[in-house]
Amino acid sequence: MNLPNAITLSRLVLTAVFVAGTAFCSATGHWIALISFVIAAISDFLDGYLARKLGLVTPLGKLLDPVADKVLVCSAYVYLSTENLCPVWVTVLILAREFLVTGLRQIAVEAGHVIAADGLGKWKTGLQLTFCITCLVWFAFGPLKADNGFVTLIQYLSRPEGWLVCGSLWLALGLTLLSGWNYMWSSRNLLRGR
Repeated sequence: MNLPNAITLSRLVLTAVFVAGTAFCSATGHWIALISFVIAAISDFLDGYLARKLGLVTPLGKLLDPVADKVLVCSAYVYLSTENLCPVWVTVLILAREFLVTGLRQIAVEAGHVIAADGLGKWKTGLQLTFCITCLVWFAFGPLKADNGFVTLIQYLSRPEGWLVCGSLWLALGLTLLSGWNYMWSSRNLLRGR
């Protein structure tokens, strides 16, 4: 197993750690969830970069990377919906888009085609991760006493009603729907059986 694939597998492990952290309704649990999620998000960019840079792109990596991404992001959205920081219908649309794109890619593979990730998909992922991390920062920093400028700033930026949480949520949703439509449109001939 090469380094990029090992990093991708570690993201699945980190997702399990994240989920375990969310199970503890305590300061420690919030910090475990935040740290594991941030490291997993960084690994999302790192594994693909290393695979391309070192010429280590493999079929296993092509399969595991999107699966690990989807498991991480979907886990976070489900958790944030249970904590009332993300409307359930938004989470359902995001999950539906991820299943749709995965299905379209499978149809394409069976037809001998490859559907590459588009630019909108990368922006969508970035905004989804921004939303999730900002909410997790709120859980970790929100209860702290704001006795210095750094904590005050972090609490201001991560507050649920603030511009960063709301802006990243709605922009991520918009790009999720738009990129999902783009995938469907670019796959229309495959869906028609051509």
